[in-house]
Amino acid sequence: MIKITNLEKYYRTEEVETVALNKLSFEVREGEFVAVMGPSGCGKSTLLNIVGLLDDPDGGSFLFNGEEVAGYNERQRANLRKHNIGFVFQSFNLIDELTVFENVELPLIYTKVNAAERKKRVEVVLDKMQIMHRRNHFPQQLSGGQQQRVAVARAVVNNPKLILADEPTGNLDSSNGNEVMQMLTDLNEQGTTVIMVTHSEHDAKYSHRIIRMLDGQSVTENILV
Repeated sequence: MIKITNLEKYYRTEEVETVALNKLSFEVREGEFVAVMGPSGCGKSTLLNIVGLLDDPDGGSFLFNGEEVAGYNERQRANLRKHNIGFVFQSFNLIDELTVFENVELPLIYTKVNAAERKKRVEVVLDKMQIMHRRNHFPQQLSGGQQQRVAVARAVVNNPKLILADEPTGNLDSSNGNEVMQMLTDLNEQGTTVIMVTHSEHDAKYSHRIIRMLDGQSVTENILV
């Protein structure tokens, strides 16, 4: 699904150039669950932004389903992203002014799904995530664990091929964190590819493979299954 070769990303100011990704190469096969680990500043979030088509690299190759996307403009990236990728963030990133139902519905509006189909899909995923009883509540009326359930529901409502999770349990206690990791595991077992950035060795053990990064490069890989 993803093949990255000699990927480079730099951040420049007038005084300094920071190398975020230094000729990074790796592959993720369809159906894998991969954890990316490493110290703060090693390039994990930069990598996730590029894989998620939120940013573009400064050099190297990035194949997504066999298609070279490294040179895509923002419109091309946005079109590919909204049909193929779901995001789960540490801070949930829910919209406070929208209800649970409306937050989950949002990706379907962006992809121009009709109202009747949107209602059906949202209700199915809310039921699956065991949050249907909160459909008319607002994010601030929910616990952290419930908010992350809504975030996962929003990420999967479009049936994306790829889920990108950035520290998905970082703001949760261990019980809620384990529930979120089990949800990601269940999605993966149903065929969704998952790439997760994490500092948690515990969470990383849910994955098939751990990629450890240092100074913008992949330094080791551990295969768990």
